[in-house]
Amino acid sequence: MTLSGKHALITGGGSGIGLAIARALAGAGAEVTITGRRDSVLQGVAGNGLYPLAMDVSDEAQVVAGVARAVAERGPVQICIPNAGIAEGRAVHKTDAAFWRQVMATNLDGAFYTVRECLGGMRDTDWGRVIAISSIAGLKGLKGAAAYSASKHGMIGLIRSLSEDYLGTPFTFNAICPGYVDTEIVSRNVTAISKRAGVSEDEARSMMVSANRHNRLIAPDEVAQAVLWLCGPGSQSVNGQAIEIAGGQF
Repeated sequence: MTLSGKHALITGGGSGIGLAIARALAGAGAEVTITGRRDSVLQGVAGNGLYPLAMDVSDEAQVVAGVARAVAERGPVQICIPNAGIAEGRAVHKTDAAFWRQVMATNLDGAFYTVRECLGGMRDTDWGRVIAISSIAGLKGLKGAAAYSASKHGMIGLIRSLSEDYLGTPFTFNAICPGYVDTEIVSRNVTAISKRAGVSEDEARSMMVSANRHNRLIAPDEVAQAVLWLCGPGSQSVNGQAIEIAGGQF
């Protein structure tokens, strides 16, 4: 498979799942714009087909300007990966409006802005893929994380609606729903769960590992390979799907 001549844009592309996807797509020949709020992080991983673009997806104006700049430099985005997200749990009775809006602004509003802006140029091409990185929390309620779960459910609803809008076209829309992935987000959540549940960090990590059906954390590259498959030949009939990567059926 080659993605030579294709321009991909990945939000939250400077680390974790986003970086693994970016490197996989670049390895297949795509030119990849990686976005994030921390320019130093993006610059640190740039090169070898990865082009940094500092952009806060929760800010509509920044997304509009950022995607326009990326398109001017590398052509229409034909692979759009809304991946940037906040993964933080909080009980509903402790969730104020500010926290709710923070999560929604990044996870859901940011995905909407990114897809909308990328579609502007994609629609003028003969092929395109939109692959949202949702979560198992988008398919089932995650205890103690109502805002996060709602935002990830919303991403899947957005993707499914778009797949209906573009049926019969060369564009497909899918969501990937990983379980717990071995990234720095999991490391941060280990500390948070430990404090919230009153358990040791080893016990908190074991709780996250056991939440995956095969009792291990998922490697970021496992998610990246699923993205490559959705961009490859023979995937054109996979559309409007929420694909679990969790070691078993939920």
